[in-house]
Amino acid sequence: MAILSGQARLAGVIGWPVAHSRSPRLHGFWLNRHSIDGAYLPLPVRPEDFQTAVRGLVAAGFAGANVTIPHKEAAFAVCDTVDPFAHAAGAVNTLVFQDGRITGRNTDGIGFLENLRQHGIDPAAGPALLLGAGGAARAIAAALRALGVAVTLTNRTAERAEALAVALPGCRTIAWDARDAALGDHALIVNTTSLGMTGHGDLMLDLTRAAPTTAISDIVYVPLETPLITDAKTRGLKTAPGLGMLLHQAVPGFTAWFGVTPVVDDALYDFVAGDLLPRRP
Repeated sequence: MAILSGQARLAGVIGWPVAHSRSPRLHGFWLNRHSIDGAYLPLPVRPEDFQTAVRGLVAAGFAGANVTIPHKEAAFAVCDTVDPFAHAAGAVNTLVFQDGRITGRNTDGIGFLENLRQHGIDPAAGPALLLGAGGAARAIAAALRALGVAVTLTNRTAERAEALAVALPGCRTIAWDARDAALGDHALIVNTTSLGMTGHGDLMLDLTRAAPTTAISDIVYVPLETPLITDAKTRGLKTAPGLGMLLHQAVPGFTAWFGVTPVVDDALYDFVAGDLLPRRP
C-alpha cells in the first residue's frame, strides 16, 4: 500500500466537475504499486477560481496537477513556461510545480501515439483523418504533424476545423458530409468527438469504404468498446480503443511528480476498466 506521511508528495486533477475523472484511480494504482509516500486527489474548482486555486496549490507545496474540462486553456495562460506540444495544442493538461514556477505540458498527443503503438499501429504509416476539431483533436493533430503525417480534419462545425488547420500547418479540411468518401485515402481514422460515448449519440461512419489496411482509433472510453471499434473489429481492421490513451497520457505527469516512471500494463488496464464496466443490479 502507498505510504502517506507529513512528507508526502501531493498531486491531483483539477476540473469542474471532476467526480467523473478516473485519474485518481489510475494514479492511486501506481502509488500503491510503488509504495510511494504520496497522494493524488480530485480537485473540483470553478472556472472563475482556477488561477487562485492553482496558485494555492503551488503555495501548499503540491508537486503538480492534471487539468481537465473546462480548464485546459486557462491552464495554458497560468503557466510560466509550456512545452512544445502544449504550445502547438494551445492547451495544457499537466502542470508541474517547481521552485514556485509552473510548467505546462500537453501529454494527450503522446498518450495517443503510445496507445496506437501498443495496439500494433504505426502512427506514421500514412495520412490520418481526424473527426472533430476540439482540444483533443488539436493535441493529436500536433503530435501526428510532428511525425510528418499529413492530417485531414473534418468537423460538424466547419469553421472550427478550418481554424485548426490554419493554426497547424500541414493540415487540410474536408466537409463533414464528405467523411465517408475520404476513408479510403487515409491509413488512420481517429474519432476525437463525443459521438459514440454513452449518452452522446452515434457516430455514423461507413467503414465499407475504408481500405483493408486502415487503422481505426477512438478516444472515447465510455463504453470501453465503442460501436466504431466494434464495427472495425468485425471488418478485420486494426483498432486502438480510447482507454489506453488515458493511461499513457498519465505517465509523464506521474514521473515528474513522484519520481518514478510507471508502466502501462494489463493489470493497470483491468483495474481502471473495472470502474467503467456496468454495475450489476
